[in-house]
Amino acid sequence: MIEDLDVFAVVVEQSSLNQASRLLNLSQPALSRKIAKLEEQLGVALFNRNGKRLELTAIGRLTYTFALEQRQQQLRFLQSLNRYKSEEQTTVTFGASLTTLQTTMPPLVRSFTEKHPYAEVKLITGKTHEIVNDIRDKKADIGIVASSIHESGLVCVPLFDDHLELVVPKAHPLAEKKQPGMQQLQGLPMIMFSKGTWYRKLIDDVFHRYMVMPDLRMEIDSFEAIVRLLPICMAAALLPRSYIGEQLLSSNELVSLHIPELEQTRRTTCLIYNEAADLGTAARQWIADTTAGFKSRKPMIRDANIRVEDNPPVLENEQWPSERDNSFKID
Repeated sequence: MIEDLDVFAVVVEQSSLNQASRLLNLSQPALSRKIAKLEEQLGVALFNRNGKRLELTAIGRLTYTFALEQRQQQLRFLQSLNRYKSEEQTTVTFGASLTTLQTTMPPLVRSFTEKHPYAEVKLITGKTHEIVNDIRDKKADIGIVASSIHESGLVCVPLFDDHLELVVPKAHPLAEKKQPGMQQLQGLPMIMFSKGTWYRKLIDDVFHRYMVMPDLRMEIDSFEAIVRLLPICMAAALLPRSYIGEQLLSSNELVSLHIPELEQTRRTTCLIYNEAADLGTAARQWIADTTAGFKSRKPMIRDANIRVEDNPPVLENEQWPSERDNSFKID
């Protein structure tokens, strides 16, 4: 019936059985039989025959509307089918540290899956040097690391700069200070990232530089766990600025305090990939879109949505025949 509906729509649009038969490469008798068959299947008359003229009946106009909807639905299906065929073998493996996976990766992965809904996405976690090794050994296609990488054979694309800030509960004694100094972190109860993580290395380096020794209460790998424990333990933490959004602070009753010396913890989050890797079209397009997206936006993730928009073509509405266009000649 779908084929007959499409034939019926062509007849209506051409306003002529003769023109429609030429367009469909059918003889006029064969075309007439298809229209008669469709009317028989539906059990209604689609046209009123008035000599050599055909006039759409009320149910004929409704059927034409339905035929157009079916045509557009079929077109959308075929477009989706073609995208599926082109990407069904696509598997992209992203590598990132646990902290980067929690902060930077969600909007980036979302943009990829929205643009390539039929591709398979895999995520692996590890420390920065482990992700670099995975990229070098082609175990991962694309890595996001909180460090600039200078290694032969690897392409390193800077995305944004970041640095640490002091985060404390709203009820904390330091919460009212407009700009505390490093000396006020001496002996301060703190929750820190576990040793071996990139952020912990930054923290240890800056504490060593300013001869600060805080009161270390916990060592945790998870951003979320640190944030949840700060109000409970009435402790402080040094967290990357890109992670500290207004919603996160307000929902957990936390405040962020800027310490000028902590700007020395600045590091660059980069996208890395192996230039010798056989990356698919989807992965390479995502790399290009992500790089362009960061360049065109402010560097802080919390101030800009990294989502790369895909603007698919919108099917224009077909013009349905009006009351005065419901008749045409049988040539």
